[in-house]
Amino acid sequence: MFHVVLLAPEIPHNTGSIGRLCLATGSTLHLIKPLGFSLEDKQVRRAGLDYWKEVPLQVWDSLPALREAHLHSRFWFLSTKASASHWDPTFQEGDFFVFGPESRGLPESLLREHSAQTLRIPMLESSTRSLNVATSAAIVLYEAWRQIR
Repeated sequence: MFHVVLLAPEIPHNTGSIGRLCLATGSTLHLIKPLGFSLEDKQVRRAGLDYWKEVPLQVWDSLPALREAHLHSRFWFLSTKASASHWDPTFQEGDFFVFGPESRGLPESLLREHSAQTLRIPMLESSTRSLNVATSAAIVLYEAWRQIR
């Protein structure tokens, strides 16, 4: 249905949780190397529970390689630095949602290059800089799912 892309994920628990989310929504999880952990890591499997082996998973050497394989697909880039909200676009089945590494987010150069496809999840002004990537993936994925249902 949709695709969740994790660029250089660092925390196995987040990846396991997002894998479980993808399985529950009929979405594919794409991991872009380098990974900050082994996919055999027990923490990934623990967060994904016994579902991990069923998660539709693809691992890529680079984001350009993934994009080259899906030339006609739409890619959305999630960042706290974006001005448009994830409520603004009309999502389509097959869309890709790209999230950056937990410690630093997506590179500025990527955000500039794709500024028209860069989205943020609105938050109140507070001391919170960002949401957990697994929480963010769930928010965006379920909004997309809501729109097409």
